[in-house]
Amino acid sequence: MFVDEAKISVKGGDGGNGCVAFRREKYVPRGGPSGGDGGHGGDVYLESNPNDNTLLRYRYNRIFRADRGRHGEGSDCHGRSGEDMILSVPVGTVVYDADSGKQLFDFAAAGQRFRAAKGGRGGRGNGNPHFVRPWHQAPREHEDGQPGEERNLRLELKLLADVGLVGFPNAGKSTLISRISAARPKIAAYPFTTLEPHLGVVNADPDAAPGTGRTFVVADLPGLIEGAHEGAGLGTRFLKHVERTRLIAHLVDTSDANDHDPVRDFEIIEHELSAFSPSLAEKPVIVVATKLDATTDRERLEKLCAFAVQRGLLFYVISSASGEGIVELVRGLANALDQIPKPAPAVQPEPATAIPHIAADDAAPRPEKR
Repeated sequence: MFVDEAKISVKGGDGGNGCVAFRREKYVPRGGPSGGDGGHGGDVYLESNPNDNTLLRYRYNRIFRADRGRHGEGSDCHGRSGEDMILSVPVGTVVYDADSGKQLFDFAAAGQRFRAAKGGRGGRGNGNPHFVRPWHQAPREHEDGQPGEERNLRLELKLLADVGLVGFPNAGKSTLISRISAARPKIAAYPFTTLEPHLGVVNADPDAAPGTGRTFVVADLPGLIEGAHEGAGLGTRFLKHVERTRLIAHLVDTSDANDHDPVRDFEIIEHELSAFSPSLAEKPVIVVATKLDATTDRERLEKLCAFAVQRGLLFYVISSASGEGIVELVRGLANALDQIPKPAPAVQPEPATAIPHIAADDAAPRPEKR
């Protein structure tokens, strides 16, 4: 099941309490205070994994807590720190604070790690050197561990692709991606066959030496209909996956079976994209007329071609069934991507730092001399 949104709660582990103890052994003169410090609580991290492509694991398991630190013990035995918890997310996941709506992190590459919740610091025991002073050699002070940080997060997956295929249902998007890549989405002769996005890797230069050819990723998105931005059909639920693409391939069915005006179809989808996000309306677009093998009325095809030329858009005619025009389209997509600069990586928060060790100078105010 493809899940691209999830809400989770994360909590860092609580710090262990410091211990109050005094060492009294037969052959240890002046043993003195020996309470150990509590261990630090574990952190909760999110880490991007290139092998994941869905947030399904967070649909039912939504509460995650890292291990707490162990309490300090006598004989200067410090408590063990809690284990960190690492949650795996797909590349392309954006992390938001569910309460404020602020974006916290954007996983744009594999192997990135973000500390979602910091563990609590362990409390100090009464052992040396925290509270002991020349005038206060038998302290009974200690500190409780601090609670771990707690957050409510909203995870949103936006697929990372170079080209997004958009258009009406049954415009030929799934058939095209199955023809130019190894992706095998469901293909049938009824609307809304595609219910979730599919990704495919396309090799634009199959005759080139290994490692030298141009490759790019194509995303096949479920079809849109008029009024999608108001919830019609599948709505705009999957349009967020187009926001990261550098190029939009707008597929228009010009076959005899489609009695709609192809120019009107193009304008409807264009309006739905701009209604969802103004940034989508600014992305470069290539117009692709599909199902050439089933098109006998060339007047409708020529009308769409003239419209694309008037708008200054590249225009291709293909037939995924017969393969006509497929090679030219793939090369045209690759050439267009070569002209579009890749977006600069977003500024990310600084890497998480470890909890500092407690220094002797951090002790509480000195007790008064008596």
